[in-house]
Amino acid sequence: MNDISNLLDKMWSDYVALNPQAQKIVELIESKGDSVENDHIALRTFNHPKINIDKVAKSFVETGYVHKGDYEFIEKKLVAKHYEHKNPKLPLIFISELKLEEFSAEFNQIVNGLVDQVEDGQCADFNFSSNGRPWNLSTSDYKKLKEESDYGAWMGAIGFRPNHFTVSVNKLSSFEELHDLNNFLKENGFKLNESGGEIKGSKEVCLEQSSTLADSVEVEFSDSKLTIPSCYFEFAKRYETSSGELYTGFVAKSADKIFESTDKTQ
Repeated sequence: MNDISNLLDKMWSDYVALNPQAQKIVELIESKGDSVENDHIALRTFNHPKINIDKVAKSFVETGYVHKGDYEFIEKKLVAKHYEHKNPKLPLIFISELKLEEFSAEFNQIVNGLVDQVEDGQCADFNFSSNGRPWNLSTSDYKKLKEESDYGAWMGAIGFRPNHFTVSVNKLSSFEELHDLNNFLKENGFKLNESGGEIKGSKEVCLEQSSTLADSVEVEFSDSKLTIPSCYFEFAKRYETSSGELYTGFVAKSADKIFESTDKTQ
C-alpha cells in the first residue's frame, strides 16, 4: 500500500539535503520550545501532457487529496492547482506548471528533449515527486532556459522535488505575527525575499506569506558543474474568512513574488 506519510517524509529528506537552511530554521524555532507544522508543499512542472500537473498530482489524489483551487500567473506564464486532504494534519499541496506554448521554439525544443528522457513508468512511480531530475541537461541548455524563465531553468536543473515547504505561523506559540518571525530569522542571519515587500499579502486577503531566498547547490550537468539556486523556506499566516473559517487557498498576486525566491540565492 502506498503511504502518503512515507512520501512526505521522503520529500522532506530530499528537500533539506538541497536546502539545509530549512533544517537550521526548524531547529532554531524548536530551541524556543516551539514545534513546527507544515502549511503546504509546492511542486513545479511543465504543462507537457507526459508530466503535467495532473500527472504530478496523481500520488496525492490516490491517497485522498482533492483539487480545491486554480490559479493563473500571467507574468510568469504559469498556472497552478492546490489540493487538500480531509486529514487536517496533512499539508496542502500546491503544484504549478509552466505554459510551454508561451515560450520560444528553442525553449520548447530543449524541454521536449528533457521530457523525451522520462520513461512512462517513472511518471507512474508513487514517489515521483521526491525522485529529483529524471533527465540529463547541459549547462548551455540550462542557460538558454534561464534567458526566458528562471522557473523553467530551475525545473530543468532540479527536477521533481519540492521547491519549498512552509512553516504554519498559526501553529507557532512563540510568534504571533509573521513580521516577528521574520525579524527573528534576520537576526539569526537568514536573508528574506524582498520582492513585492518582505510580507506578501495581508489580513484583508486572509493570507500573509514570506520566504527566505533560495539556498545554493552544486548541480552536475552533462558537461560540467554549476552552483545554482536550489530551494527556499516559506512562512504563512492564515486568517479567517467572512464565514469564520480559516482560509485554505492561495493568493496569486503574492505567490507570483514568492516564485522569485529561486531567482537568486542567499
